[in-house]
Amino acid sequence: MLHKSRGIILRSTPYSESSLVVHIFTEKFGIQSYLIQGVRKNKSKIRTSMLQPLHLLQMVVYHKENNGLQRISELRNEPILNSISMDVVKTSLSLFICELLYQTLKEQPADEELFEFIFKAIELLDISEESVANFHLWFMLRYTKYLGFFPQILSKNHTFFDMKNARFVDSIPEHPIFMNEFCSQLMLQLMQSNFTEIQNIKLSTENRKQLLMDLIRYYEWHLPGFKGLKSHHVLEEVLS
Repeated sequence: MLHKSRGIILRSTPYSESSLVVHIFTEKFGIQSYLIQGVRKNKSKIRTSMLQPLHLLQMVVYHKENNGLQRISELRNEPILNSISMDVVKTSLSLFICELLYQTLKEQPADEELFEFIFKAIELLDISEESVANFHLWFMLRYTKYLGFFPQILSKNHTFFDMKNARFVDSIPEHPIFMNEFCSQLMLQLMQSNFTEIQNIKLSTENRKQLLMDLIRYYEWHLPGFKGLKSHHVLEEVLS
């Protein structure tokens, strides 16, 4: 049976000389792997340029439950991303977000609210004409809402962020899994900012790097099997 669904490209891997397996987060079916045959041939209707990381899709697909590789009948990029592949900072951010999503969405079932959040965030990244240097930090924090460990604010002073218990506290926790006062306040500021406001948060290269490492550590603590991220090293170089 054919189904219409939006999708977000996460990763493509070679399957044969001319084919690819494309891992896509779909609105209707969650994470799915699609075999696209002949995509690397010159006459293919679906081109490899349409399957770049974070590209947004409108698809018509065949779907069989419990089938490892699904099939695509029709695919087009919509909306078309105009700046992500042309801007080195946005390209680096997109690769980082792709790695984060690929690691954390494994076997993710359909979740329309989560899909809409990611889809809209990618659109905002693409159309933004302001600085997006804090985008990945803002995205990581908002994303925790859907992963089940969004930070709680239980203290009026909220001086430190207790990563182990996912909450702000007014004194240093009795365990070492917490952010220092400076990073805790930066995190709180990002949490309370919408996308158009994050450009106003001024961070030095070292501050941004430290907060990113703390957030990766936070994910590692709350997501069994999360093995950290590799692309953040490239991102740090680009943003330095």
